[in-house]
Amino acid sequence: MKCSICIFLLQFFCLSNSLKAQDFKTFTYYSDDSLQLELDFFSPVQRNGNKIPLVIFVHGGGFSTGNRTAGHALSKFLAVRGIAAATISYSLYMEGRDFGCNGILSEKVKAIQIAANQLWLATNFFIDNQEQFQIDITNIFIAGSSAGAETVLHAAFWDRTKMGMYTKKLPDTFQYAGVISGAGAIMDLNLIEPENLIPVMMFHGDADPLLPYETAAHRYCLPNSSGWLMLFGSKSIYDYIVKLNGTVDLISYTGGLHEIAGAHFFQNQKPVFDFIQSVIDKQHIQKHTIK
Repeated sequence: MKCSICIFLLQFFCLSNSLKAQDFKTFTYYSDDSLQLELDFFSPVQRNGNKIPLVIFVHGGGFSTGNRTAGHALSKFLAVRGIAAATISYSLYMEGRDFGCNGILSEKVKAIQIAANQLWLATNFFIDNQEQFQIDITNIFIAGSSAGAETVLHAAFWDRTKMGMYTKKLPDTFQYAGVISGAGAIMDLNLIEPENLIPVMMFHGDADPLLPYETAAHRYCLPNSSGWLMLFGSKSIYDYIVKLNGTVDLISYTGGLHEIAGAHFFQNQKPVFDFIQSVIDKQHIQKHTIK
């Protein structure tokens, strides 16, 4: 009987800690006369007094829909395991615009640029308030699904001086610890250089009709389409980083469609946690898993 009571109390204590770790607080990370951008911050309950890693998540939705609650499942999972997480809102520039083949190429690029710049602003928010949040700014990871994956890949590898849109800048020496992309792509592999190379994790379906798994136009648009945009998907990025001898982890889903974008964010988040932990432990990996 006493043993049963002890087990019950232990289970209750663990559940209570788990629930507490799922609580979040909302902060405004940027505001001006016409814009207010918020994030939800999930802080681990149990800390050892050291500063903690942080993952910033960017939701998908074609830069026209979606909201930051899409990152809550991942954030809860990480917070219970000692990693802080934040999921951000950003300007949905393509709302009311065509992000498909009949859209305007420059508008597509601008949508990615705005989202990446606002991700940099959210990063700056945590750098400026690192003591309040107890963040280890050498271990800030960025993660995103679909449009969010495009955002984080470009935020990681774009030249911030050339592509910056706000007066508030990240420190020149700052680099993200790693990037996690769910069905993402980048406009130019040459953006990834030995000098800015960081660990990358990706998961992608090889039959994705929207964001190419290898190299193709966005949504496989015809070359004479007004919205034609060449993209390099997860497999192309993986092969390129292997040639640079960088750390890269790719999970490919045979026959998988674009829904794979959320495969390890909305459920089965352990591979994301394992990747983050391997980077923190300074492991050099080049791994391609086919499912």
